[in-house]
Amino acid sequence: MIRQRPSTMIKTEIIHIPVLLNEVMTGLTVKEDGIYVDCTMGGAGHASIILEKLTNGKLYCFEQDDYAINEGRERLAKISNNFTIIPDNFVNIKEQLNSLGVYKVDGILYDLGVSSFQLDDRDRGFSYHEEARLDMRMNQNQALTAYDVVNEYPVEELRRIIFEYGEEKYATSIAKKIDYFRKVKPIETTTELVRIVTQAVPAHYRRKATHPARKTFQAIRIAVNDELNVFERSLRDALDLLDTNGRCCVITFHSLEDRICKEVFKEATEDNMPKDLPVEDYKIKKEFALVNKKVITPSPEELETNIRSRSAKLRIIQKL
Repeated sequence: MIRQRPSTMIKTEIIHIPVLLNEVMTGLTVKEDGIYVDCTMGGAGHASIILEKLTNGKLYCFEQDDYAINEGRERLAKISNNFTIIPDNFVNIKEQLNSLGVYKVDGILYDLGVSSFQLDDRDRGFSYHEEARLDMRMNQNQALTAYDVVNEYPVEELRRIIFEYGEEKYATSIAKKIDYFRKVKPIETTTELVRIVTQAVPAHYRRKATHPARKTFQAIRIAVNDELNVFERSLRDALDLLDTNGRCCVITFHSLEDRICKEVFKEATEDNMPKDLPVEDYKIKKEFALVNKKVITPSPEELETNIRSRSAKLRIIQKL
């Protein structure tokens, strides 16, 4: 059993650098009396800037991490009281907002992935650089943890998760190696899992610039939090909530998340009219339009100051 250390995050302030901040603020075109939703408050980096621009408007923030909720509330309260934090997963965006009497909004933001403070808190088990019990829950009140996935999922399901969610070409050998070791004793810590993954991949793969366990950890995290299904369901509901001229900005860090966003946006912006109908294109009224036809990525200047932004992609859609 690993000896648990006191959390390093209790006494320190969240250090959060919002990714693509200027691009997001330009994309949202925040109105001072508008209604906005930050689906992924985290360190409140984006949320605080949105709130600063509101006078009679309102900001709703979704967050399921207790520590982030407390820190985010404290940070936002210093700006104004025109915000409400909803302690729930953003998959329930429509249900939660409707319960508050909100049926249409002017802007919605998703900043997907793991928050910096979650990565930096070694006890959360997200990092392959720090020893901790296998956890990886974004909502610490949920039952399923990385320990359960690693030790209890059938080997074929484990292989599928690592291959599909991690896009890891050595998924089969990694899953088999995990299965071999967990039959001897449960795999309890991040460092144990790193050692197993490292043994499962070829020597040349271990010498690559990226950590050999990065994709496996990513895959297990996605499985623990059901991130892809949750995101797609939430994004479809988010588009239904947009008012006329409202915009939705989505920052992804993973190719599968970006693919989901791209496909949902594509469906929303297509006319879906049979091609053989005698209707000219300009007469077909479309509900949505892409704000940026080409995906937006961090500038060289941002990459220099925030290395965690390197895989970020921003897509923006507008309700017509």
